[in-house]
Amino acid sequence: MRIALGLQYDGSAFSGWQTQSNGQTVQDHLELALSRFIGENNEPVKTITAGRTDTGVHALGQVVHFDTEVVRPDLSWVKGVNAFLPPSVTVQWVKPVPDHFDARYMAFERSYCYALLTGSTPSPLLHGKAGFLNLPKGKTLDTLAMHEAAQVLVGEHDFSSFRSSECQSKTPIKTLYQVSVIENGPWVYFVFRGNAFLHHMVRNLVGSLLLIGAGKEPVTWMSSLLAAKNRQLAGATFMADGLYLLRVGYPEQFDIPEPNLANSFLPINLLGQSGTDGLTQANR
Repeated sequence: MRIALGLQYDGSAFSGWQTQSNGQTVQDHLELALSRFIGENNEPVKTITAGRTDTGVHALGQVVHFDTEVVRPDLSWVKGVNAFLPPSVTVQWVKPVPDHFDARYMAFERSYCYALLTGSTPSPLLHGKAGFLNLPKGKTLDTLAMHEAAQVLVGEHDFSSFRSSECQSKTPIKTLYQVSVIENGPWVYFVFRGNAFLHHMVRNLVGSLLLIGAGKEPVTWMSSLLAAKNRQLAGATFMADGLYLLRVGYPEQFDIPEPNLANSFLPINLLGQSGTDGLTQANR
C-alpha cells in the first residue's frame, strides 16, 4: 500500500530535509517515527518528499509518500506517528493513494513564502521563525517597487543569477506562475509559486528584491539580473529563518488536502494574495 501524508515542521533545529549521517534531519526523524509506529521489528521505512528543504527552512504544506504492508485507519497513522516525532514536526493528515502516486514527480507546482519582519529591533519570540531587516525609525521598504520588479520573473526563465553554486538541478530553467510582495504593517511577505525551484533560489531572489525595496537599485535591475545569468551580480543570499514551503500542487484526481495555515502565524489568506495593497483587515 502506498500512503501519502502532509507534514508541517519548524526547520530551525534541523539540517534540512534530506537524510544525513548525523541523523538530525526531518527525513531521519520521520522515517524513524514511521518505523517505530509500524513495528514489525522496526523495519526501515523509505520516504519520498515533494521538496527537499534546506537547513533552517520550515514547511506548512510538505507532502511525503511511502510504501508499507501495514493497514491502519488514517487517524491512527496521524496520532501514532506523531507520538514518535519531536514537537517541532507534526503529521497533519494521512491517506492511501494509488501505487503510481509520487510525491516528488507528480507535483506540478510548489509555493513558498518568505516572511520578513522589519523594524528597529528583532522579536525574540520569532527567532528562527521569521527573517528580520533592521530599518531606522521612520524608514520603510518600497514594496510597490519590489512587486513591480518581481513581475519580470513570472514565466519561463533561466534563473542562473539566483542559483546556488551547490545546486544539483539539471537545468537553471524554471517557470514561475506568480510572485507577490505583500505588505502588512511591519511585515513583508514574498510569495513565489512555480513548477520547481533551484537551490537557494527564493532566498537569493529575496536578497535582490530587498536592495530594490531599499532604493539601492532601480526596478529595472531585476530584469538586468535575469538577463545576465550571473550569480555574482545579484544580491546576497538572505537568511533561511523566514522561508516556508507553503503548498505543493497535485492533479485533482489524487485529492491531496490543502495545507492548514490557521495554526501558523502567517495570514490564512496568504496563498490568495497577488497584490501589494496589504492583507484584508480581518487577517491583520
